[in-house]
Amino acid sequence: MARSFHNKILRVNLTTGTVAVEEPGLLYMRKYMGGWNVIADVLLREVPQGADALGPDNRLVFAAGVLTGLAGSGFSRSTVGSKSPLTGGFGASEVGGHFPYEFKRAGFDTIIFEGISPTPMYLWVHDGEAELRDATHLWGKTTKETLTTLQGELGDRRIGAAMIGPGGENGVLFACIMNELKDAAGRTGLGAVMGSKNLKAVVVRGKMKLDGADPEVVSDLSKTMARGVAAGERAAGMHKWGTGANMTDSTATGNLPIRNFRDGLFEEGAWNLSSEKYMPEIGLGMDGCTACAVRCKKVVKVEGVDSDYGGPEYETAGALGSSCGIGDVLAVSKGSALCNAYGIDTITTGVSIGFAMEAFERGMLTLADTDGIDLRFGNADAMIACVEKIARQEGFGKFLALGSARMAAKLGGDAPMFAMTTKNQEFPMHEPRFKRGMAIGYALSPTGADHMHALHDAGLGTPTEEGFIPNGTLRAMGILEPVALEDIGPAKVRATLANSIYSAMRNVLPCCHFVPWTLDEYVQLVRAATGFDVSVFELLKLGERAWTLARVFNMREGWTVADDRLPERSYGPTTDGALEDGGIDPEELQEAIHTYYGMAGWDVETGVPTLAKLQELGVEWAAAYLPK
Repeated sequence: MARSFHNKILRVNLTTGTVAVEEPGLLYMRKYMGGWNVIADVLLREVPQGADALGPDNRLVFAAGVLTGLAGSGFSRSTVGSKSPLTGGFGASEVGGHFPYEFKRAGFDTIIFEGISPTPMYLWVHDGEAELRDATHLWGKTTKETLTTLQGELGDRRIGAAMIGPGGENGVLFACIMNELKDAAGRTGLGAVMGSKNLKAVVVRGKMKLDGADPEVVSDLSKTMARGVAAGERAAGMHKWGTGANMTDSTATGNLPIRNFRDGLFEEGAWNLSSEKYMPEIGLGMDGCTACAVRCKKVVKVEGVDSDYGGPEYETAGALGSSCGIGDVLAVSKGSALCNAYGIDTITTGVSIGFAMEAFERGMLTLADTDGIDLRFGNADAMIACVEKIARQEGFGKFLALGSARMAAKLGGDAPMFAMTTKNQEFPMHEPRFKRGMAIGYALSPTGADHMHALHDAGLGTPTEEGFIPNGTLRAMGILEPVALEDIGPAKVRATLANSIYSAMRNVLPCCHFVPWTLDEYVQLVRAATGFDVSVFELLKLGERAWTLARVFNMREGWTVADDRLPERSYGPTTDGALEDGGIDPEELQEAIHTYYGMAGWDVETGVPTLAKLQELGVEWAAAYLPK
């Protein structure tokens, strides 16, 4: 039977320079399917407890899934994972672009890198074959220089490439892996792991047929989605403006972080950073991942900025813009392009600079510390100078490259009070004092603060005409009654847990969160792709399995209840604006967290997954890795 996967894992030992192919079997493929599940399985079984994230014992896993590479919207998507050098725990990041499409068609479902190469290398994978090649001539190059060189060297402009820039080479703890030039596996510092292994790039090209077990169903569903997008019936806002529209609304509600999450007013700057404001002025159009109809990626034309690096997404506009008190979209576009060129996460970069700006204004950093940079909120030139220094680990950049939590620890005093991190990873651009489901999600995220698998609960309080919750996906999961925005009780916890499981499921298949497939459509897609007779129940258990295994890994690495918390600033109000009377009650949040433990089948006091839950998920083997 034709299927949407190859049943092949490529194992690359960088120390010895050897490659080998493993076949995990149909049972493995059905139980794990790809993405987070495969990453968690590899990290638990193969990475020793307490291993150095930047050492030879860590693994770097490129995991596609059973939907990756199909010709449809949201399917050019894969996941990268490792033990994170930023958080010390489960590291994973999902990413699109062209690379995932070619990755699957090149003949493999997963690539596992182990060891450290004595010299820079890149992996060339094509039509079921793989070889390590010298990358000495690529070391030190930006991502565009690397991609252009590889295209010429291999004589093919259609290659897919996952690359690091100088940020990963120089060990920046929040370095990312870039798929081509616009798409980043941005979070948890995976680019630093890749750099520590002297691995510059993974290059893929494939012509293997990949239609699935029932290609007509896949094709029909994909065409239906594309027609819906074209008609403005599905993903309309994302298709027209991408992320980052209506930034003024985000300011009005308090959702947009301003000056390191300290303030609440930024009206004039927010409008300047809104995509519906600047795209008519500097936009060149919209781009997208391979075979996707949504095409949500903005491309801008700004003097001194390479348009090949796209344009700022919402997270980037918030992190390099409002979080630093900067409302200049031209400067933010330049900062965005530099981050993509150097391969560093825009979110952590911007929030770390914002933290340093506040420390500077408090007198905790001086011009002598900052290499003479006047690091005040609103100084766009200072932000751009800091991006350059971070990527190259030059001067003050070495300090910034530590990230907010480690910088705060070095500064001492009350600096940790305004370091906006959970588990050492900086907050995304969504304010948990506004979205209380986001507060629970940040605190419990296995990868540190993350907005992609936390609940955006702003729309759950207004009922539909029938009285049900408006969110169709959560409604299909049994979350029926509206929940008030400020609620942080059991009803909000139940919705948050359901969202965690659903989001993890999409990180397993994986599929882009911006393409609005329904649960029923996911079942049809996975059935047609794999030939497996899956159900909604099985797919949700797929996500729950991934979520729980990630928790097991973190517990093994020493995380405890004390790590499931927010920074001190989140427990108080902003200085002005919509949240000036806001703030999360820490005791209520802790009660919600322990309620979540119980609902998830984890020990209600310690948060450790129970043996019974692991048995119920069919991964009882993971009990051997739980803390004794």
